[in-house]
Parts: sequence; C-alpha cells; structure tokens
Amino acid sequence: MVVSVLTILSCAQPKTDVVITTDELSAFKPTIVLMHPTVNNLKTFISLTEQDIFPFPVEANVLGVYHSKGAYDYSQSVDFLKDLKDTRFGLLSLDGSLNPNNLYKKNGCSNAFRAIFENSNGIIFFGGPDMPPSVYNNPVNLLTSITDVHRHYVELSFLFHLLGGSQNEEVKPLLDSKPEYAILGICLGMQTMNVATGGTMVQDIPTEIYGLTTVEEVLALDENMQHRNYYSNLGVDKDLIWGHFHQIQFEQGSLFDSLNGNTQELPYIWSSHHQALSKLGKDIIPIARSMDGRIIEAIKHAMYPNVLGVQFHPEVPSIYDTESKLKRIPFEQNQQSYIDLYPIGKGEDFHRAFWRMVGKSYER
Repeated sequence: MVVSVLTILSCAQPKTDVVITTDELSAFKPTIVLMHPTVNNLKTFISLTEQDIFPFPVEANVLGVYHSKGAYDYSQSVDFLKDLKDTRFGLLSLDGSLNPNNLYKKNGCSNAFRAIFENSNGIIFFGGPDMPPSVYNNPVNLLTSITDVHRHYVELSFLFHLLGGSQNEEVKPLLDSKPEYAILGICLGMQTMNVATGGTMVQDIPTEIYGLTTVEEVLALDENMQHRNYYSNLGVDKDLIWGHFHQIQFEQGSLFDSLNGNTQELPYIWSSHHQALSKLGKDIIPIARSMDGRIIEAIKHAMYPNVLGVQFHPEVPSIYDTESKLKRIPFEQNQQSYIDLYPIGKGEDFHRAFWRMVGKSYER
C-alpha cells in the first residue's frame, strides 16, 4: 500500500499544495486523529496499519493535529507526507493562545477542538516528555524535564474538552454528545488523560515511590520494579534500546482479562517512563498495575466505554518484528527479538489482541 498526503493547515499559515481550514474539516472527514504527528509517530501508525496489527479501514482519512508553537519542527512531517502523495493523510495546525490559566475552560482552541471531534471517530495521544507540573498545581521536581510546553497545553486542553474534569465542573464534556467516541492515550497520553480530568502525577518513581537516588540502586531492583531502561543512564553503550520489559497484572474483571486468552501468563510490556499517576482524575478507573501494585499501568473511563489509557508502549514496531534484535543491557551479546523473548502468552498475543480490541472502537 502506498501512503501519501493531504496537508491541512490553519488559514493563518502559508498555503501548501492543498490547504483546508478548520471550517472545511467536514469535507475531509477524518476517521482518526493523531496528536503530535511527528515523522516517527506517522511512520509508527503506518507500520501498525499496513501490517494489519491495528485493523484500520484502507479508505479512512487520518488527521494529524498539533499546536503551531510546539517545539517539534512539524515542517518535517509536512515534507514526509507530501513525498508520500496520499490524500487520506492531513495535518492541522492550531494557533489559539494557551497557558496554564485557560486550559480547563473555553479558550482560543475550543472551537477547533469541537470541529475536530464532530468530524472524527476517535483520537490517539502518543508518548512524550514530562508535563509541566504547573498544569496540576504542583512545584517542579528537580528530576522533571520540561521541553515542550505547548504540546502539553494543547493535548491537556483537548482532553479536558473531550472528557471534562474536576477543575471546572461547569464545562460539559464533548463526549456527552457522542459517548462511543474512541480515545487512546499511550504513556504520556495516559498521564495527560489523568491530569486533564483533575488528577496529579508522581514526578519520579525511583525517588518518590521507592526512596532510591542512584541508578545502581534502581538496577538492583527486581526487573518488574523498573519502568525504563536505566542502563542507558550509565552512558557506556549507545546502542541500547530505549525501553525496558516488565510484567503487568490486570484488575479483576477488567477488559484486559480476556486479551491474553486462556493462559495464566502475565504479559511483558515495553516500558519507558519515570513518572506515574498519583491522584486519579474524575471518572478515571485503574484496570492494570505493576506487579507490586504501586504503579498504575492502564486506565479506562467510567462513563465513556472507548476511552483507554496505557502507561506502556504497545505501538513500538519492534514488538511485532522477529528481525529486530533488542539490546537492553550494555555489551549484551545474545540479542533476541521481542517475540523470541516473550512469545505467545508472555507478550506477543496480548499486544496483538490489544490492537484488535482498540481497532473495533474506531470502526463506526
């Protein structure tokens, strides 16, 4: 399948080959929205759908949305998509004024949020860097690294408009009018979902939860208590993968119960984060946790059945590729693929079943 582009930009930006304003979204009618459409995120989405890991209609339109003040150079995404020449893909830049004081109320992006919502079936929020703690009224931990505030502002405000939150109960969530709308939050996306609805964050897992202050102490923990690849902090081997693998356990009766079939195995997931959910947002329900129960690994929404967040990374293409040999430990010689390491019930079946489940929520 050859993939290409329709570039959708706000009317305030210079014209490209094809320009569609927010008012013209109804003509484009995106089936799915991808927030933070970097080249890597676009390639990841294309890989998942081309391999039918994420079952997605071939004719469906895909809209990438970002804020014009974001730190990423989205002209790279424009160029990438223009080279692919497929009118099913588009980009929309938002430029409304956002700051911590107006995220959870009507603001300069509110009308665009509504237009995107009304003309799509669902949305994906990808992983990324630490949120500024000001958005949940906390001081900044010395280990919190803030690199892209406008990305966080637009995603937080969009999720608040979609789901509502305890910060401002007077605002009616957009999903009240279309409760079957699908939302998937991956890693940062799940964290953003929690904060947008009124929750807070643990800003560093090793120091705040386990009372540890050195990399060596973290690496001495059981592997199920490590949540990113701390070997990378040692700086002795630049070829390490950015993820760590650990098991998760499901809350009894949760929708994850059926994803691993009849096996009693608890799956190994690809993990890369140092922050975690603390106070839960309005109507946010945990459905999976770390093996020691201290880290929330997945959430759902109490009111909207197709709203799901996962702290791990089911989207990583290497999970589904037997040719990708993964080097997690410095100077490791016997490198194996994810499927070699965690076949069938140990992880492969869970991840493939996860995307089949998610895919169904975008079919309407």
